[in-house]
Amino acid sequence: MGFVVSKKVGNAVTRNRVKRRLRHLTRDYDLAAPCDVVVRALPSSATEPSRLADDLGDAWRRAMKRLAAC
Repeated sequence: MGFVVSKKVGNAVTRNRVKRRLRHLTRDYDLAAPCDVVVRALPSSATEPSRLADDLGDAWRRAMKRLAAC
């Protein structure tokens, strides 16, 4: 699993904080198939961290649904 956090999210401290949060949130997710997953953080992930878990969960469910359809 990889994380993409651009400079639009904030300075280096903010970007690293967002990456740490994402790593913490994704450690319990299980990959249904052997594949690579890239998570891209939007600028709002730094300003609204409470939404991060919900948005990540929704995106994960949609991705797994699409993967199951293949």
